[in-house]
Amino acid sequence: MNLSPLPPSEPQIPASLPRHTLSVIVPMYNEAENVEPLLDRIHLALEPYPWPWEVVLVDDGSTDATPSELKRCAAIRGPHVRVIQLRRNFKQTAAMQAGIDAARGSVIATLDGDLQNDPIDIPRMVGRLLDEDLDLVAGWRKDRQDNQLRKIPSRIANRLIARMTGVHLRDYGCSLKVFRGSTIKSVRLYGEMHRFIPAWLATVTTPRRIAQEVVTHHARVFGQSKYGISRTFRVVLDLIFVYFFMRYRTRPGHFFGGIGIALGALGGLILAYLAGIKFFLGESIGTRPLLFGGLFLVIAGVQMVTSGVLAELLARVYYEFSGTHAYLADEASSPGKDECWHLPASGKEDEKP
Repeated sequence: MNLSPLPPSEPQIPASLPRHTLSVIVPMYNEAENVEPLLDRIHLALEPYPWPWEVVLVDDGSTDATPSELKRCAAIRGPHVRVIQLRRNFKQTAAMQAGIDAARGSVIATLDGDLQNDPIDIPRMVGRLLDEDLDLVAGWRKDRQDNQLRKIPSRIANRLIARMTGVHLRDYGCSLKVFRGSTIKSVRLYGEMHRFIPAWLATVTTPRRIAQEVVTHHARVFGQSKYGISRTFRVVLDLIFVYFFMRYRTRPGHFFGGIGIALGALGGLILAYLAGIKFFLGESIGTRPLLFGGLFLVIAGVQMVTSGVLAELLARVYYEFSGTHAYLADEASSPGKDECWHLPASGKEDEKP
C-alpha cells in the first residue's frame, strides 16, 4: 500500500446508518501521483462501512499516466472500483456528470482527486443527509489550506452566488458533497456548472433540504492546480445563466422581453423625438447619428424578445430531451455488473438494500 501523505485519521462511521448504497465519484485530470494515495484514503475511510459502496473514477482525458494508474489500481482493488475514461478533456463539469450517470448508489458523494478533500468526512456527511432527510450536504472548507490569491476571490464569489441564487452556503467551490441520488440525477450539468450544483438543486427541491458541513481540507502535495484566474470570468457568465434559469426557466419571455422592451422603448422615444423635429420643425434628420441609434435600439429590442428566447429554449430542449450528453466515453469503460459492490465485512446478501 502506498501510504497517503495526509495526516493519519481514523474512520468515523455513525452508529446508525439507514439502509442505502453509496457511490463515490472522483473526476481526475492529470493526477497520476494522486491515484493510489487517494484510493488508499477512500478505502481507509470506508472499509468498515456497514452498507455496500463503490468508487467511480472518471479520467477526464488526462495526458499523463493517470489512465494507466487508474486501471492498475482498479484491478488491484477489485470490481467495486470502476473507471470511466473520457475520450478527451471535457472539463470537470462533464466528468462529474459522467460519474453521476454511471453511479448506482442511492447516495452519491463527490470529491476532487487532488487529495485536498478527505474521504474520512464522507460517512459523517452521509449520516447527516439520511438522518435529517436532506437532498444535499455540501462541504465547507472552514480552515482552507490555499493561498490568499485563491481564497479572497473565492469568498467574494461565494457571497455573490448566495445573494443571487438565494441558496446561502459559505463554500460553493468545495467538491466534497453528498447527494441523495434521485435528486442529483434529476438535474443536468453543462459548461462550468459544477460550482453551482446547490443552486441547480434548488430548482428541483427546497433550499431547506440543503445543508453544509465543516470538512477537512489539506494542502496540495502532488501535481498542480487546474484552476487559474480565468475561472473568475467563467463563473460570472455561468452565474448569469444560473440566475436566469432559476427565476425565468418557465417564463423566459419575461427576462428577454423585459430587456427587449426597455431597449425598444428607448429607441422608440428617440425616433418619436426625431419624427417631431421632422414633421413639426421641418428639419432634416436623415444624416443624424441619433436616427441610426434609435433604429438600432428598436431592432435590438425585437431581437432580444425573439432570438434570445428561442435560443435558450432550444438549448434546453436539445440537452434534456434528445438524450445528448456533454461528454463522450469509451464503451470499454462503461459501468460493470450490478453485483460489483464493496460489501460489508459480513458479506451477507440479505444486507444489501
